[in-house]
Amino acid sequence: MFSRKPQDTETRHDRVDQTLVRFSDGLNCTQAIAVTYGPDLGLDREQALKVAGAFGSGMGTGETCGAVTGALMIIGLKHSKVQGITFLSRDRTYDLAAEFMQKFQARNKTTLCRELLGCDLSTEEGQLQARSEKHFKKRCPKFVQDAAEILDEMLKD
Repeated sequence: MFSRKPQDTETRHDRVDQTLVRFSDGLNCTQAIAVTYGPDLGLDREQALKVAGAFGSGMGTGETCGAVTGALMIIGLKHSKVQGITFLSRDRTYDLAAEFMQKFQARNKTTLCRELLGCDLSTEEGQLQARSEKHFKKRCPKFVQDAAEILDEMLKD
């Protein structure tokens, strides 16, 4: 659990930087978030890599941004309470997910990968466009950073 001590500001900044380094080193956007934040919540690195593997690039089809889905996974890890098969904190978890989405949209106007990148990743042409125009290197780091910054702020609670 994260404490609220003043020195945690540097730690939070470090996690944003770690997320960006992991993304630039080749993890997809979802994996970069999950690997950075998951271990503090009981998700080990290998599990984080695996569970987040199919969510990058908007689940590979340009749907919800992978940095957003990664952050939502972390919000779920921190705030979801379950007992057996009963989800005890559904309303709180959904409210926090909606809050995250609103904050991300306020910065970027959308949470959809295809709109953020300006090309349709569900098509071969869109994938080629994204690669040839280097969207994943030029545009995506901002979205990964935004998601990490918002997540850091929300994890303080």
